[in-house]
Amino acid sequence: MPTEETSVATPAPELVLRPAEEDDADALALIHVLARRAAPMPDPVHPDDAVRRWLRERVADPAPGAETWVAEVEGVPVGYARTTAGWLDDLYVQPAHQGTGVGAALLDLVTARQPAGFCLWVFESNRPARAFYARHGLVELEHTDGSATEEGEPDVRMAWPGQDPVAFLRGLVDEVDAQLGDLLARRAALTRAIQPLKASTSRDPGREREVAEHLATRAPALGVDRLERIVRVVIEESLGAALD
Repeated sequence: MPTEETSVATPAPELVLRPAEEDDADALALIHVLARRAAPMPDPVHPDDAVRRWLRERVADPAPGAETWVAEVEGVPVGYARTTAGWLDDLYVQPAHQGTGVGAALLDLVTARQPAGFCLWVFESNRPARAFYARHGLVELEHTDGSATEEGEPDVRMAWPGQDPVAFLRGLVDEVDAQLGDLLARRAALTRAIQPLKASTSRDPGREREVAEHLATRAPALGVDRLERIVRVVIEESLGAALD
């Protein structure tokens, strides 16, 4: 029969979350490297020493609004989260401690400290991470073709929309509208510059269709036909502005 001593349940080790210190950099770099190797993610493009230097710089001299938090068990770091204003830049948990609530605790901390909402990027191939974030209320906003990532692999922008999701998402729309305004201004300026150089002022429907087809590779949800109508309006209004 079991003795009284062996029948007593061992309490789970206490998880502690604390701000990172510069001396944590090596431990955090190891967590980063091990977690990436264990996940269905593309191979990193930077060597381990570069990751260590990069983390040390960000822990020792964070940008305004940036934070790094460490999750430790019995005094040993087992995970970390790094944030900047409006973004969750890193959340990594040592493989041996995944599935024990460490990642959830770090994510809960981030949502508490960024109540207005935040975004993050996750590789499309990292389905376990995407499922983890979805379980905790994050939504997928956009998918990319990977051309902007160092690894050249598609990724997904996810967001926790905060305590006022409509206000948060409208804020993101405002950011896109500002970018569209800049792009439309550049497009109109180029149209104006081209007009004196053209032998004919006639439109080229074939080229407009090609532009729409190219845009559809970047915005497949809109489709070629919708994008062709948008292109026509942009061209018409840019030409009108050039002739004013």
